[in-house]
Amino acid sequence: NGRFDGLDYLDSGPIKVIDKSFGFDTAVEEAQRAINAAHVEAESAENGIGLVKLMGRYSGFIAMYATLASRDVDLCLIPESPFYLEGEGGLFEYVERRLKDNGHMVIVVAEGAGQELLAVETLKTSAAQDASGNKLLQDVGLWISDKIKGYFAKHPSMPVTLKYI
Repeated sequence: NGRFDGLDYLDSGPIKVIDKSFGFDTAVEEAQRAINAAHVEAESAENGIGLVKLMGRYSGFIAMYATLASRDVDLCLIPESPFYLEGEGGLFEYVERRLKDNGHMVIVVAEGAGQELLAVETLKTSAAQDASGNKLLQDVGLWISDKIKGYFAKHPSMPVTLKYI
């Protein structure tokens, strides 16, 4: 057995199976801090909404684990589960109902969630890539923030305060 840069190696090469990934656990821990901050902000305002965008281009594991660990999240949007904004069962209906019932809410969104909605609305699908060669995604957090604010601006009987983290 040997060590290389702090990672265990066997004589036959790197260890194939690990119990725990240090990167994932750290990401979930840090995500919980952002969620806690969003919850404090949401609770401090009438009809307060805390919106947190987390890593997760093509999967929502970090968003889901952080949501389950925090117990303060009311809605988690992930790439694996499509959603829609308007109509029965839509995002706006849920947000409105949750605010009426609880007076505040926290939404967690993985960065890859809703990209198909953004592409349809903005009429652009980008082939641009970042320095690592990954497809550049549109900012779903900012988009959802704008959409929620726009929806409630049309409903002045229920003003909201939204904090985007």
